[in-house]
Amino acid sequence: MRLHFLGANRQVTGSRYLLEAGGLKIMIDCGMFQERRFLERNWETSPIPIKEIDYVLLTHAHLDHVGLLPRLVAQGYDRPVITVEPTVKLAEIIMRDSGGIQEEDAAYKRKRHKREGRRGPYPEIPLYTEEDAEDVTPLMQGVPYHEAVKLNGNVTATFYEAGHILGSACIAFDVRENGKNRRVLFSGDIGQWDTPLLNDPESITQADYIVMESTYGDRNHKEAGPIQDQIAQVVRKAVGHRGNLIIPTFALERAQELLFHIGQLMNNNGIPKIPVYLDSPMAIDVTKVFNRFCQYLDEETRCKVEADFSALSFPGLKMVRRVEDSRVLNESRGPAIILASSGMCTGGRIKHHLKFNLGSPESTILFVGYQAEGTLGRQLLDGAREVRIHGRMIKVHARKEQIFGLSAHADRDDLLRWLGGFHQAPSRLFLTHGEESVSLSFADSVRAELEWSVDVPEYGQTFELA
Repeated sequence: MRLHFLGANRQVTGSRYLLEAGGLKIMIDCGMFQERRFLERNWETSPIPIKEIDYVLLTHAHLDHVGLLPRLVAQGYDRPVITVEPTVKLAEIIMRDSGGIQEEDAAYKRKRHKREGRRGPYPEIPLYTEEDAEDVTPLMQGVPYHEAVKLNGNVTATFYEAGHILGSACIAFDVRENGKNRRVLFSGDIGQWDTPLLNDPESITQADYIVMESTYGDRNHKEAGPIQDQIAQVVRKAVGHRGNLIIPTFALERAQELLFHIGQLMNNNGIPKIPVYLDSPMAIDVTKVFNRFCQYLDEETRCKVEADFSALSFPGLKMVRRVEDSRVLNESRGPAIILASSGMCTGGRIKHHLKFNLGSPESTILFVGYQAEGTLGRQLLDGAREVRIHGRMIKVHARKEQIFGLSAHADRDDLLRWLGGFHQAPSRLFLTHGEESVSLSFADSVRAELEWSVDVPEYGQTFELA
C-alpha cells in the first residue's frame, strides 16, 4: 500500500489524498486551495495521471474538500464519485456556485486588468465553469453510513458520522493485500460534541493507519459563555450603534446554525426584532437540503422538521436570492443583520457588503468561523486598517467582533477525545488539514499523551504502508 499527500499538508485547505491499495488508486477528497500563497496549486495538472484514478470518495461537501472535482472531471476523470447521500446534493450546490463565482471573477478581472493596462498573477479564465460543475453530477453516488461499499475484491469502504456538517464522514478502507487485512482511516473534518442540528462524531475503535485533521490542534475553543449569550451581546451592541451587523457565513452548516440561534433569540425576546437577511442563494438551497435529509440530523431537530415546523425560519427573516435585491441591502444603514458567504471573505456577496460597510464606524463585522492564513477574513481579524477588495483599497473603520464555540471543527481536547476511542494505537498517525505550527503542536500532544507514532507530511510526500 502507498499513500500520497496531495493537499492540506501543513496548511488548512486543499484536502486531497491518494491511496494505492488492493490493486486500486483511490482519491480521497479533491479540495480547492484557498490560502493566497497556495492558490497556484489550483492550476497545477493533477499529480496523479487522471486515467489511473479508479475512484474518488468524498468525506463532505465543503469547498476545500470538493472544490477541484469539476476541474478533475473537465480534464478527463469519468469514474464513480462516492459519498454519503446528503453530500451528493450539497456538493452539487457548492460546486455549481463555485463555478459561477469562478466565471464572474474571471470576467471581472479581465475588465479591471484591461482598464488598468496590466495582467494579474493568475490566468484571466475561470478555473472551471458552472457547466463543468454540472458534469460531475452524473458520476456521483450516495450511500448511507455504515454500508460497506465493495470497490473490488480486495477493498471495501465504509462511511461513519463525523459530526462536522450534514453528511460529513470519516472513511474507513478495509484492504486485503498480500494475505493480510489492513484498515486505513481518513477522519475528514471532525465536529464538536453536543451541538445543535447534528449528531455527535462517531467513535471508531480500530485502524492500522489514520489520516487525521488538526485544524484546532493547538488550542481549545474559548469558553466565552453559551453561544446564544455571545450572539445576543453582539447583536444588542450592534443595534445600539445603529449600524448593520455583517456576518461572513459559510453557506453550509454555519448559516443554518446561526439561523437556528438567531431565531430562538428573537422568539424568546433575547434580541431586538430587526430585519435578518440571508444573502446567499447557496445557503438558501442548502437549507432546503437540511429539510430533505432530516433523518441525518439530531433527534430534536429531526422531530421539529417532521412535525412540519422548520427550526431554520422565523418572522423577519428574508431570503435574498436575486443580485438586484442583494445590491439594495448596501443602501441600508441599519440596523439589520446580513449573513452572506463566503465565510473567509474570499469571494461571493460578502465582499460587496464589506466594501460598503467597512468604512462605517457604526457597522459591525462578526466572525464566527475559522479564517485561514492569507484570506481577507484573516486580514480583518488580525487588525488590518486597510484591505483590498475588488481592486480598491478600503479603509477599515467598522467594529469587529468574534464568537468562539460555533466552529464546526473539534478543538484540541475533542481531537484527543476522538483518538481516545481507539482500542490500540495505529501503526502510524498522519496529521493534515492544519497550519504547520498547529499540526506540529498537536503531533507533540499526541506523542506525549498517547505515545503514538505521528507524522506531519509535506505537500507531495508519499509513504509506503508496510
